[in-house]
Amino acid sequence: MSRHVDLKYKAVTAFQRHLANPLLRRLPFQTVLETTGRVSGLPRRTPVGGRRVGDSFWLVSEYGERSQYVRNIRAHARVRVRIRGRWHTGTAHPLPDDDPRARLRTLPRLNSAAVRALGAELLTVRVDLDG
Repeated sequence: MSRHVDLKYKAVTAFQRHLANPLLRRLPFQTVLETTGRVSGLPRRTPVGGRRVGDSFWLVSEYGERSQYVRNIRAHARVRVRIRGRWHTGTAHPLPDDDPRARLRTLPRLNSAAVRALGAELLTVRVDLDG
């Protein structure tokens, strides 16, 4: 990974972890992905942007395999997603063969623009929602 990408990753994740995420995840209609911490076993909630399509929820991780929630998914695929204020359980699947830039064109415009601007190693994630 280039030095520029590494510095960008550190700056973006520090901003998200300490400022943006604590505020956004408290908003009742913000979409939130809840994973299980791979070390702690505790619930970890991350505000995300994405779209429900049928029984699946699609999102794109801006830092792919480096994202903490993707690392948590790799350890424990069972997740919950809060969509429009309602929690749904499901199983998350990182999809390295999917084209994340094409996927972003199908997701909400504002979030997709932010992911493209801030991200460096995009990765599509699909959550198969239970019934």
